[in-house]
Parts: sequence; structure tokens; C-alpha cells
Amino acid sequence: MKKIFLLIIVLIPLFGISQIIKGKIVDEDNSPISNVLLKNKSNHVHSDNKGNFIFENLSTNDSITISHPNFYSKSILITNEKFINVTLSKKELLLQEVVIKKDLKHLNSFSKIDLELQPVATSQDLLRKVPGLFIGQHAGGGKAEQIFLRGFDCDHGTDINISVDGMPVNMVSHAHGQGYADLHFLIPETVNKIDFDKGLYFADKGDFTTAGYVAFSTKDAIEKSSVSLDLGQFNTIKTTGIFNLLNKENQSAYFASEYMITDNYFDAPQNFNRINLFGKYTAMVSDKDKISFSVSHFSSKWDASGQIPERAVSEGLISHFGAIDSTEGGNTSRSNFNMQYDKNINENSFIKSSAYINKYDFELFSNFTFFLNDPINGDQIKQKENRTIVGFQSEYNEKLSEDFLFKLGGGLRNDNNKDVELSHTLNRQMVLNYLSLGDINQTNFFSYSSLDYSKGKWLINTGLRLDYFKFNYVDKLATNYATLSETKAIVSPKLNFLYAQNSNLSYFLKLGKGFHSNDTRVVVAQQGKQILPDAYGIDLGLLLKPFPKMMINAALWYLYLEQEFVYVGDEAVVEPSGKTARKGFDIGLRYQLANWLFWNTDFTYTHARAIDEPTGNDYLPLAPVSTLVNGISVKNLNNFSGSLRTRFLGDRPANEDNSVIAKGYVITDFSVNYQFKKVLIGINIDNIFNTKWKETQFLTESRLQNETESVEEIHYTAGTPFNARLLLKYSF
Repeated sequence: MKKIFLLIIVLIPLFGISQIIKGKIVDEDNSPISNVLLKNKSNHVHSDNKGNFIFENLSTNDSITISHPNFYSKSILITNEKFINVTLSKKELLLQEVVIKKDLKHLNSFSKIDLELQPVATSQDLLRKVPGLFIGQHAGGGKAEQIFLRGFDCDHGTDINISVDGMPVNMVSHAHGQGYADLHFLIPETVNKIDFDKGLYFADKGDFTTAGYVAFSTKDAIEKSSVSLDLGQFNTIKTTGIFNLLNKENQSAYFASEYMITDNYFDAPQNFNRINLFGKYTAMVSDKDKISFSVSHFSSKWDASGQIPERAVSEGLISHFGAIDSTEGGNTSRSNFNMQYDKNINENSFIKSSAYINKYDFELFSNFTFFLNDPINGDQIKQKENRTIVGFQSEYNEKLSEDFLFKLGGGLRNDNNKDVELSHTLNRQMVLNYLSLGDINQTNFFSYSSLDYSKGKWLINTGLRLDYFKFNYVDKLATNYATLSETKAIVSPKLNFLYAQNSNLSYFLKLGKGFHSNDTRVVVAQQGKQILPDAYGIDLGLLLKPFPKMMINAALWYLYLEQEFVYVGDEAVVEPSGKTARKGFDIGLRYQLANWLFWNTDFTYTHARAIDEPTGNDYLPLAPVSTLVNGISVKNLNNFSGSLRTRFLGDRPANEDNSVIAKGYVITDFSVNYQFKKVLIGINIDNIFNTKWKETQFLTESRLQNETESVEEIHYTAGTPFNARLLLKYSF
């Protein structure tokens, strides 16, 4: 018996024993890599969306090959270790190795390509990674941008849901506009991933998800520290630093900062300054559980030229870059604390949770009508608020079987907004009279669930979301104190289909219902009636690789929005709008002409109309009709990288009968970088052809100080002229 036992001991190293190996696969920044293929001679598995894997029926000294299209492959020998960490190195992007996955979020494969190839200097450049999304700035960089997507003038975010690490960016019941989404607190160098989709088809996305959503994820760790200096025209200086504080196997921490000053290209100096601070710590609590803490602070102050009337320019009163009221401007700040915790229960289930608290201040001075309402003092207004946001979200995921994946989530968000003010002011100093002043407290409870069925070539996703809102408002201008309160709930079902014909072609059909909430002041004014308008959408499309180095996406879509009421923050009035319908098609292409040369193009067309209005009087003001983005990018050609990018926004109706047109534009930008060891030198040029264009436009009635009658015409903010910047960056 002893001899047999000794023989077994001797033979084990030679023949091995069956064992189970668990592990995690990350990149050089310690971020998890999903869908990595691990295989031996007889079996294979894939890593999940957290980078984790379980490989069974292995033997000691067995060899496993680990591969992913975006990373260099690696082979490892199995030892007696029960858990292994694997780090993969990123390789050059090759479209021929990109495989069309069975994934409803088909556009994310395009965002990964664009994020790697095209330069990102600002958080606004990050938003432009969404095909068909256009932005316009009408305060020179201080305010949140005006966003256009799928036939929506989203204002500053009313119809697009934006988040960072699960933390909402959109502000409900904002002093300036519903859904106001100021993304300037996000430092581009910290972004690891952009998750986005157009439409309203996913149960975990709630308020403001009508035209679509954009979810940013920041890096857990960085491989190298760096400092950079950006010098440009118009007294522009921007410095950025990102510093690796800790990067061990189970812990990482880094700090990033950004400071920018500029006078900008307007005749009246903008005196703009902005500072961003961001820190993040991530740790593996156990072999699989991960916790992250991030803290950030953002502060900005600026003067602005606002929107100017066309007649003032044509009459020679001011230039194309001039101002009627150069006392416009404002200041804002936002401080964030965010925690994320991923808990693995077993190999088939995990929970991901996040909690946050934000402190936000905002003060904006504007003058849209000049001397229309007050011929003596002018019409300057102040919008101000002081807000605290707290919230959390938790989601349970379980792989019920090889065919079924179940998700169940829920959470809440509370906005406590003090002294929300709209007042008539003089010279940014004196309050002449209050138009609106009050306290807002708004709470959103939500829960959702979804079930994915994956069998063969099919993926079917069903989802259901429930949102419950409580709106409280105290009008501080009322004679008697009273808390006006309303509650409302809405249910949003989703149903999506994907058919993956092969690794080069998939079709999808998406159906869903969504919504965006209305301002609390609208809710109480309407006594809770018609204040959560339903939105219904459908997308039909495909993702195709006709050639190894080319990818194409295309979609036909339709979106219907019910009657809603809108609070106009600039006037403190409630305006009704009727039913609307938008339909169109999107098409995008990515093509790798050589290992170092890439071509991208995205075209969208939208037909947007008001349903209840007579034909010819049913146009939706400022709704984009056609957009085109086209670019050529060079990557790592003898240490050179760069791009030439053109964006086109077609003419749009400026009023309901299309008698006034908001003129379109074509702008081309250029960038080139050279990497020499640890030093990068770059040149970025906006508007290389120095085109004179109007970035934002509104049909507004106004009166100048020397006029006896008001005039209704296009008022606009000029777009940037030729603008060159020099970039110096050192990595260590």
C-alpha cells in the first residue's frame, strides 16, 4: 500500500491532476479586461466584464494561451496556485482583429477606436465621441454646452443622460434649465471608457434618457505620470498633471489636476479661469472584491459676450466677435465624493454599488433682450442656486444558466437646492427685483430589472424600470409660507433583439419607453398633471464588417414624445409644447487604410416635427436636420500621430414655420504630435481655414439702447476663428 502511495506522489508531477484555476485579467493600468479568450488543447473560457475567469479541468504544467484583439497574447503554465493575476500589454489597433460581438451596445466598439485615435483636449471633445452629437458654447467656455442629438435641441442636457462613474451629471430643476449637465469637472486624461447609446432602450438608464445616454468611467490606475503645458492664442494657458501615487498588485492611487486661463477670441476679454482637482484610490478587498474612492473639485469663473443680434454686426455697431452687454458671465463650482464597490458572491453572481455626494454652486448673469423690458437699466438677469446631491445605486447580476443573465437594481437620488433665484440685475452688482426665488427638494426612487436570453445567434433583452418622484417647492416670494408638494411615478418597459449572423455581421431591433422629468416649478404649477411625458422609441439596424479592415454601423429610428410642460429658467414662466415625432437614419464607417492610417465618418439625417400643428407650421426650432463628421487619423508613423477632422451641421429651422433659418457650418480642425522618448510635442489648430461661423443661434426679440422698436431676428455666439495651440508633455 505504501508503495502505491509513493508511486502516485511520484507520478503526479508527470501526469498532473484535475484542478480549477480562478483569476483576473487586467491591462497595464490595472483596469479589468473583459471577453479575453483563455484556451488549452481541449477547452476554453472567456473573462467576464470584471476581468474574472474560472477555468476547470486543468492539470499541473498545462499550458493556457490568453488572447484578446487589442492586447498581445500570452501563454502561462499552470502550477499549484489557485488564483492568478494576468497583465496584458496593449498593442497597436488593427481593425482586422476586431470581432463583432453579440452586444446590443454596438456603438461602443466605435467609441473605443475613436478614443484611441483622435486627440481629446477637453471634456467637450469626449462628448463628440458620440456619433451625431454636436455641441455649441454660448458663454465662451463657462456654461455647460448646448447639446444636439437625434433631432433634439437638448438645451444643456434635457434629453441626454450623462454620468461619470455612476454619478449623475445632469441637474434636475436647475436655475438655468432642466437637465443642465456641466461636464467641465471631468479631466479628459482620467477617462478610461465611454459607454453610450442612442435612444431609450436600457433599463438601468432613467431620467433624461430620450435621445440617448453617455456614461464615462475613469481609470482605476495609471501606468505613467505626466505633466503637460498647452500654450495658445488669445492668452491661453492650460497646465495638466497626472501623478501615479500608488500602483501595486492590489492597490492603486493617482492624482490629477488641470488649470486653464484664457481671454478667448472675443473683443471683450473673457478673463476665464478654471481649476480641476481629482484623486482616486482603488483596492482589491479580497481576490475578487474591489472598492474605489474618488474625490474631485472644480471651480470656474468667466466674463462672456453672450448672444449678439445680426443687425448690430451688419450696421457696424460691433464686430462678429463683439458684445452688446460685456458684463455677462458667471461662476460655478462642484465638489464630488464618490464610492464604488464591486462584490463577487460566487462565480455566477456579483453586486456592483456606488454612492455619492456632490456640493454645487452656480451663478450666471445673462442679457438676451438688452433693453426690451427695461429701457433704462437694461434686461440683465441673474440665475443662482446652491445645491447638495446625495444618492446611491446597487445592481445585482446573476448568470442563471448558460443562456440567461439576470439583473436587478435600485437606488435613489435627492437634490436639495436652496435659494434658486431668477432676478433682474444691474452691472452684476445690484438686484433690481426678484422674478423667482425658492427652495427645491426633489427625490427620485428607482428600481429596474432585466433578463438577457442568449442562445445560438440570438440575444433577447427584456427590461422594466420604475421611477417614483417626490417634488417639494417653497416659494420665498409668496406672502405665506407653504410647501407645495407633488408625487408621480412612471413605468418604462424595454425589449431588444440582436441576431449575430456571424463574426462580421449582426442585426438589432430595439424598442423602449423612456422619459425626462420636468422642473419642480412646472410640477407644482401643473399640480402634478402631464409632468412626466412618455417617450417611445424604435431602432432597426446592423453592424457590418464587409472587409477585414472596415466596420459599418447603420440604423433607422423613430422617437415619439408626449405633451410636456417646460419651465423657462430665463423668464420664470411655464410654456407648453405638444406631441413631437422624430425619425431618421444614422450611418457610420471606420476604415483602416494602412496600419498607421485610419478614416472615420458619421452621417445623420433627422425629420423632426410637431404632431398637433398644421403642416408648414410644425417645424421644431433648432432641431438638427443633417450632420456629418469626417476624419483622417495617423497613429505612430515614425513617432508621428495626428488627425484632420471636419464637422458639418446643416441649416436648421429657427422657428415653427421655417421662415427663419439657423445657418449651418463646416469647420475643419488639425492636430499633429511627435513623440521623442518621454517628451511629446504637439500642435493643435481649430478652424484651420479661418471660417466665419455661428456656433449657437436663437431667434430672439430684442431692443438696443438706441432703438425705439424691438426687432426679432437671429442672435448668435461666434464660433472660434483660426486658433493655434502648442502642446508640450513629459511622461515619467
